[in-house]
Amino acid sequence: MVECNVLGPVTVAVDGQTAPPELLWKKNLALLVYLARSPGPRSREHLCGLLWGEKPESSARHSLNEALRILRRVLGEDLVQSDGQQVALAAGSVQLDTSRFEAATAREAWEEASRLVRGPFLEGFGVPDSSGFEDWIAVERRYWLQQSVLALSAHAELCATQGDIAGAARVAGRAVALDPLSDAAHRAAIRATALAGERAAALGQYDEFAGRLRELLGAEPQPETVRLADRVRRERSWQLPEILAGAEKEARRAPLVGREQALAEAMAAWESSRREKKPAVVALEGEPGIGKTRLAEEIASRARLDGAVVLGIRCVPSDLDAPWSGLVTFCRGELLEAPGIVYAPPGALAAIAQEVPEWRDRFEAEIGDAAPVPLARAFGGVARAVVEEQPLLLFVDDAEWLDEESARALAAVLRDLAGSHAALLLASPRPAARAVLMELRDQVGRDYVGCSLALEPLDEAHIRRLAAHFLPSYDAEQLDRLTRRVEADSAGLPLLVVELFNAVRLGLELGALDDSWPAPDRTLDQTMPGDLPDAIVAAIRIGFRRLGSDAQETLAAAAVLGDRVDAETLERTTGLSAAALLPALDELEWQRWLAAEPRGYAFVARVVRNVVARDMLTPGQRQRIQAAAGLE
Repeated sequence: MVECNVLGPVTVAVDGQTAPPELLWKKNLALLVYLARSPGPRSREHLCGLLWGEKPESSARHSLNEALRILRRVLGEDLVQSDGQQVALAAGSVQLDTSRFEAATAREAWEEASRLVRGPFLEGFGVPDSSGFEDWIAVERRYWLQQSVLALSAHAELCATQGDIAGAARVAGRAVALDPLSDAAHRAAIRATALAGERAAALGQYDEFAGRLRELLGAEPQPETVRLADRVRRERSWQLPEILAGAEKEARRAPLVGREQALAEAMAAWESSRREKKPAVVALEGEPGIGKTRLAEEIASRARLDGAVVLGIRCVPSDLDAPWSGLVTFCRGELLEAPGIVYAPPGALAAIAQEVPEWRDRFEAEIGDAAPVPLARAFGGVARAVVEEQPLLLFVDDAEWLDEESARALAAVLRDLAGSHAALLLASPRPAARAVLMELRDQVGRDYVGCSLALEPLDEAHIRRLAAHFLPSYDAEQLDRLTRRVEADSAGLPLLVVELFNAVRLGLELGALDDSWPAPDRTLDQTMPGDLPDAIVAAIRIGFRRLGSDAQETLAAAAVLGDRVDAETLERTTGLSAAALLPALDELEWQRWLAAEPRGYAFVARVVRNVVARDMLTPGQRQRIQAAAGLE
């Protein structure tokens, strides 16, 4: 068996051993590769002109015969087929990596295909005195360069879809190195960087690529690349303190582990909505701390880079008794800037303007003297105007607290968006508490595409992967021991796993195992700080103390002031200026202490809020915060 790898520096093995030196002589190797790549027999005259065109005819034929003699000796007499006119290799006599590559790409096995790409076709190989062969190599290199970049870009996209952003960046970097002028390669790299939250770096990659194209080719990036850069430009920019430089910046933003399949299924539903022009419903279910919000953020980030308008709200218990609060919140923030809403029915714009004054200021001319329509119908009209221009993703976190009126309106809106690329993403405990939302989920497969994803605690293998991420200096035995301990202390809840590993990274020594956790039939939200293992409480304390002083003060106020608090109240309570408060809030969001929505900020996990309020503050501090906020 002869194996020949040509996607990169050429290598040849015969029966698993290094090929004989005479087979590796340039023209012998060139003949082997050319015949292996040929679709059928080649004439002797053609081969002589290809490789020995500078020689007289008789000398060229002699050189060809010598090369064929060596091929027969290595491959076997029966595998080199020739007569007085033509030469061919028997089918299957030489196994090329290009054949394996083509088979992998045909199956869309992108990871397998990308592993075969080691560089350009026959990298560094040439036969300078054989212009015909050099011309052939040039054509092959162009073809395989394009195919390799497409496979690497598809593999990078697959990694991103599965939540492996670091892997996506590595693979995209290989594509860019292979072809620095490829739009597809740079789109994959820009997308991976943007998904990592590095908006400025992603735009820097685009600017560098566009500049190189102009300088070397006098060309501009493809429209698809320009659109991607525009979407990244509209992404949020973070104001983070200098203390969060380098590795510290990523410390609490762990890679998505144990949720790769769930992310892939959710994105498949999003793609099905696009392909079938049918709304999608994706339900994320699981107990507090299981990672629903994180997974939803990953889905939303990808949808935005696909060009979608993404509208998200996070509900709290008090919302349940506030009719239409969810729907009105959707109408704030990003929706006001969405393309297409200027074409919504005037009555719809008028109805929303009654609830959100900014709409009256923005669309006064379009509203005119139009009479407001019912709010649910108004939101449906605006949503229809949006999807005429761009896809739409509506996300409801903690959907069990969504008010009944908004829940029913969202169900009606989704029915009205039949034939559109739109999706509703719902995150709630299992089972979902809202009957109307359960009905939506049950209609998946009939009226909607989508999926219901029940998130389970991380298993030992997933926790060990996170241990290796946070503590790369630990050896296998240390990682195994730490993994078992963290699994016991965290009950496999990703929120607590990350807190513990980050605290260990910062010096926390885990003491004796507390076997009282988790309490039977109690969720994380039902657990009081005193019922948590000491290690968990200590980890939260360490994370709190690592925050900047403004962020600590802001988080303390948020812990005291209620389930959700707006920026104005935080500014008044803390005494921080807006210039100081906004970076503090960014730091808290970036490090996943708080989650934001148009109405304000809430703790990602209520139990963390309880620990901060109980352990990080004295009774006097709590009273002063309440007094500053005007609370009794």
